[in-house]
Amino acid sequence: MNVNDMSVIERLANSVVVPVVVLDKAEDAIPTAKAMYAGGIDTMEITFRTACAPEAIKAVAENCPEVLVGAGTVLNLEQCKKAIEMGAKFIVSPGYSEEVVSWCVENEIPVLPGCVTPTEIMLALNHGLNLIKFFPANVYGGLNAMKNLSAPFVGIKFVPTGGVNASNIKEYIDAPFIHAVGGSWVCAKADINAGNWDKITQLCKEARQAAKGE
Repeated sequence: MNVNDMSVIERLANSVVVPVVVLDKAEDAIPTAKAMYAGGIDTMEITFRTACAPEAIKAVAENCPEVLVGAGTVLNLEQCKKAIEMGAKFIVSPGYSEEVVSWCVENEIPVLPGCVTPTEIMLALNHGLNLIKFFPANVYGGLNAMKNLSAPFVGIKFVPTGGVNASNIKEYIDAPFIHAVGGSWVCAKADINAGNWDKITQLCKEARQAAKGE
């Protein structure tokens, strides 16, 4: 299967790590995307924590077709629609928004709402979603919590973010209920701002190797 034939959901799993990218300047988006791609990671979640997020998403969508770009920290429908308009291919929210999830499902846009309770998971399931974000994973019980939640919700898979790093990524990825992991350690804001592209490439390589136990 070539990358172009993969669904968004398959590509997230194939990437193993979905970097959570916080950008202060839109012009850093393309070199960040290229640095991560050189390290074997071809997905990225550009967060709406900064004002330049829409322009950053547009830059990657238009100039780096090999990289699957999504929008993160999407808190409302306005941000969601803006992200898709700019070229985002998937939406990630830190929590569950009925408005965002409903709109994405209606428009066949992959969405990963943040769900950490049985009630939130049931809301996601009611929309036919079986892939959700679990954030912050280290605060809400980590692997043990997700293992227990996966028992009653057969087939649900998680993308945990928060507390995942190179030292514990294999433990996460090896769990059958984990689809991929999210994290910013492979593209720290300080490294992006300093233009440490080679370091970002190396951290991405190391993350994928650690996930495989190499």
